[in-house]
Amino acid sequence: MDARRFLQDVGSTVSSDFSKNRSLLSFEEYLQLFSGASHLQARNAAQYLKDAIDSFGTEMVQHPSGQVRRFKVFDAIKDGHQVRVAGQEEVQNALYRLLGNFVRAGRINKLILMHGPNGSAKSSTAESLKRGLEIYSQTPEGALYTFNWVFPKEKLVKGSIGFGDHVPSGAVTTYAHLAAEDIEVRLTNPLREHPLFLIPREERRKLLDDAFGNKDSDASAPAYLVEGELSTTNRKIFDALLASYSGDWLKVLRHVQVERFYVSRRYQVGTFTVEPQMSVDAAYQQVSADRTQANLPSALHSVVLFQPVGPLVSANRGLIEYTDLLKRPLEAFKYLLGFSETQEVSLEHMVLQLDEVLLASSNEKHLAAFKELPDFSSFKGRIELVRVPYLRRWKLEREVYDAQVTPRTVGRHVAPHATRVAAMWAVLTRLKKPIPDRYPSESRSLVERLSPMEKLRLYQDGEAPDRLTVQQQRELKKLVPLLYEESDSYPNYEGRSGASAREIKTALFNAAQSPEHDSLHPLAVLKELMALTRDKSVYEYLQQEIVDGYHDHAEFVRIVENDYLDVVDREVRDSMGLVSEAQYVELFERYVQTVSAWIKGERVQNKHSGAQEKPNETSLAEFEGYVMPKGEDATGFRRALISTVGAWRIDNPEIPVDYARIFPDLFKRLSDHFYEERKRQLKHNVENILKVLSDERGSLSPKELAQVKKTMDEMVARFGYTQASAKDAIVFLVRKRYA
Repeated sequence: MDARRFLQDVGSTVSSDFSKNRSLLSFEEYLQLFSGASHLQARNAAQYLKDAIDSFGTEMVQHPSGQVRRFKVFDAIKDGHQVRVAGQEEVQNALYRLLGNFVRAGRINKLILMHGPNGSAKSSTAESLKRGLEIYSQTPEGALYTFNWVFPKEKLVKGSIGFGDHVPSGAVTTYAHLAAEDIEVRLTNPLREHPLFLIPREERRKLLDDAFGNKDSDASAPAYLVEGELSTTNRKIFDALLASYSGDWLKVLRHVQVERFYVSRRYQVGTFTVEPQMSVDAAYQQVSADRTQANLPSALHSVVLFQPVGPLVSANRGLIEYTDLLKRPLEAFKYLLGFSETQEVSLEHMVLQLDEVLLASSNEKHLAAFKELPDFSSFKGRIELVRVPYLRRWKLEREVYDAQVTPRTVGRHVAPHATRVAAMWAVLTRLKKPIPDRYPSESRSLVERLSPMEKLRLYQDGEAPDRLTVQQQRELKKLVPLLYEESDSYPNYEGRSGASAREIKTALFNAAQSPEHDSLHPLAVLKELMALTRDKSVYEYLQQEIVDGYHDHAEFVRIVENDYLDVVDREVRDSMGLVSEAQYVELFERYVQTVSAWIKGERVQNKHSGAQEKPNETSLAEFEGYVMPKGEDATGFRRALISTVGAWRIDNPEIPVDYARIFPDLFKRLSDHFYEERKRQLKHNVENILKVLSDERGSLSPKELAQVKKTMDEMVARFGYTQASAKDAIVFLVRKRYA
């Protein structure tokens, strides 16, 4: 490597980026920039955060209550990896609405308090917002500016009072772009105050009115910019300069250097996380104490300057997060009463005027205790509560574990379905038995008989129980939004109690150390979950009374185990290739086409003879014997099926019909039918697999050995097993299902 060439190339890139990003400007240059992008430069922290969220875009995702908007800022990239907040779209939309309220009000006048059980993604939600701010601030649209004071050396500008009262011919008219060796003192701005504060209030108001007055929307400048003033320190410097220049404001602006800054979590710029603690969140220190009197301009020698410091200062013009706010003594955050309403904090020598979104978190126990305090009545008008429950859809819960439980973190292979069984069990512990009286009389029996596993599947994919008729399934699916929101108004709402993701991750990491497996295997996870159910003195949710199968956490382990066996059974069958998925789809498509012709009174083509014939009732009835629920009326079943296909086509006109996705329950019945027909052959093939895995292959024919190899190769390539993890799963399957 040519070191000099490398340094020159890097230096050129950094210099180019510095210039392109307009990192240092004179006040005149900034005012020119403002005139071309006033709506971007005249934003308070709420508008800025809202714009940051908008910059990532949105998408509509499926939710038990229907389509819901998801904000992609919660899927942002961190250190080259996607860090996703699984689910919680209700929380995202609630936060976005509150920011919109602040924007319309022109001021941030409340603290947002996210509350929910421990481990429900409150901190992850706040972290995503801070990460979004950080990324947005690096874009042209997200450029943020503050200002510093610059005082040149006497050799550059000489004057009787030390401020450049006399400017020689040809000298600079701004000190903003002076080289470092020409600067005597540079006073930075820890509050990162807005450059527009240097304009007197009345003139600033006119400037902002002109900037916003010509727009078609109802947008107006935020109160922070209209009413704000310079901080105590900057006001003293400004007044001293103005007096020294006999009121010449333009000469004062020579000393202003407008600087772009970037939100940074690591360096605590524009965002800060306050942990539970006893100290006050803002203080100050004397500026001039760190410099000799000779280095400061003479007019400032008699001025005592104080520099504010602390979390509130670091987070100004951004977002401050108070984690577990209510764990702190009340007196430690009582100042938030005034601050959340006025955005001002009083210190001994100054009043800080701040512009930042206040975001806090608390668990339900501390919030309940807080509500009992007399001071709560003072706080409740200044707090917006946003509930953050546990996830109630197991596939979203699995995303949490899949992101953190990887071969790299556990040090070994992660076998298929290890996180699946953990996620399903966790969600089952959080579900509550529905209250039938809250539903129409004709639907109460459907709700009352809903088991925990049936409710879990209903929430996840809208899958109704197989035991119901098509009409009953349709009725139950209509009730999903009501079921999902049934307990929202209750103090003990669904999702408030149950296993937390943190506890489940601990169980997964423990399972990864099992000496019985060479991977993180679902069987080891099931053992850890069963062991966890015995520790009732530690986990409150294990002490809940069992109600019609709900809260029976030990039984949930057996239920999840049975689901795991179903999945492994299907994978083994599919790997053997006795009946392919393509064959299922072909059979189903043929049936749908025949039913469609039957309803319309049309003929269908015989695939063997090519002749046009009436739909074969015998063939239809035979197929319906495989997939139709018992007791179902064939005519009603056929019409409901065609109606469902038609509705799907209307919603997805550009996508080929995916029957397996539309009718997962019917496809499962079809698969089970073929399984029953080939059960003996399946059992024989599975026994052959065990013989090979146990080094007893001598009794097998070449054809049988080839079948075993094909099955194992498929298990590895298609489903992600290793030979060892597949063996463990198959042995368990044989012992439980084929013995």
